[in-house]
Amino acid sequence: MGFIADSLNRIQPSATIAVATKARQLKAEGRDIISLSAGEPDFDTPENIKQAAVKALAEGKTKYTDVDGIPELKQAIIAKFKRDNKLDYKPSQISVGTGGKQVLYNALLATLNPGDEVVIPAPCWVSYADIVMLAGGKPVFVPTKMEHGFRLQPEVLEAAITPKTKWFLFNSPSNPTGAAYSAADIKKLTDVLMRHDHVWVLTDDMYEHLIYDGNVFATPAEVEPGLFDRTLTMNGLSKAYAMTGWRLGYAGGPEPLINAMRKLQSQSTSNPCSITQWAGVEALNGPQDFIAENNKIFVERRDLVVSMLNQATGISCFKPEGAFYVYPSCAGLIGKTTSNGKKIETDEDFVTSLLEAEGVACVHGAAFEGSPAFRISYATSTEALQDACERIQRFCANLK
Repeated sequence: MGFIADSLNRIQPSATIAVATKARQLKAEGRDIISLSAGEPDFDTPENIKQAAVKALAEGKTKYTDVDGIPELKQAIIAKFKRDNKLDYKPSQISVGTGGKQVLYNALLATLNPGDEVVIPAPCWVSYADIVMLAGGKPVFVPTKMEHGFRLQPEVLEAAITPKTKWFLFNSPSNPTGAAYSAADIKKLTDVLMRHDHVWVLTDDMYEHLIYDGNVFATPAEVEPGLFDRTLTMNGLSKAYAMTGWRLGYAGGPEPLINAMRKLQSQSTSNPCSITQWAGVEALNGPQDFIAENNKIFVERRDLVVSMLNQATGISCFKPEGAFYVYPSCAGLIGKTTSNGKKIETDEDFVTSLLEAEGVACVHGAAFEGSPAFRISYATSTEALQDACERIQRFCANLK
């Protein structure tokens, strides 16, 4: 259809949203579906955060705000960066958007020119590459391997950097693999980046608080202060605070970049929802103890899912250190045939057949630039996970 912009042909709809939508449709048709596709906690938003939103409503805080965040929220973000990451920012260095996705979108759209390259460790979140391409840039995927715990090796990063590289896009703990980088792991990468002063660093720290087994979170600008002036450190409230639908993301970075992002946001959405912003103040300044309680449950679920998947024929599952995903390989199932005669040639065939046969929805690895594998979110009830893993075991055992 010639009416639609050519730029839209460069991108695909979000695969994770597509799978979740299909699962909802099948459920509506009466099928017994367990959806493990969506990246959102099943926990409710903590009560104190909800009450802050109710109070903001009652006080009539329903008007436009500053484009990129109310002063009170910016102060809460500054305090959070200082407390958790030892990073010092001024209000003019803070950007608040409608979810982390808008912050990434603003940063990339405001900086990329046609042909500029963005180095992205893969497997990676489905939206990175599409946002880069929409902005006219070129995603450069650098592979990580299960035997390295899905952590990018410094020599691989070094080899990927060219004179056209504008950004290195870094995500730890990772969606989809759950891999978490220690400060020492990050230092090896920042040593490479210090040798290439034309490369900026965009970190997605959305899963910062979802880190397990005594691992300690670190972020590049904290590990290497020499990168501070060319790093945008992005975070948000969706995952750790169970606030996916509230839509609030934020970042700290150099003032000229923040100014450019504000200019873009002023001509797109304007301010994030005013009520959400006041809830965000309470989320960041209020009690944080619920995070550790939720994490205990996530660890139990992770251990259950990893154990059960590793007992399934043809599946090999790495035990992740963070986030709430597992990213098992299904290499041992490629070439097999389902009971109704369908050959499994790709990981997309695997997840499609699994959904049809057993009613378990997960996302194929090709969507994350890492095949043959699939992503399961264990941010759902333990009972549902147990049931789903039994179905996966049965499905794998029945393949010929």
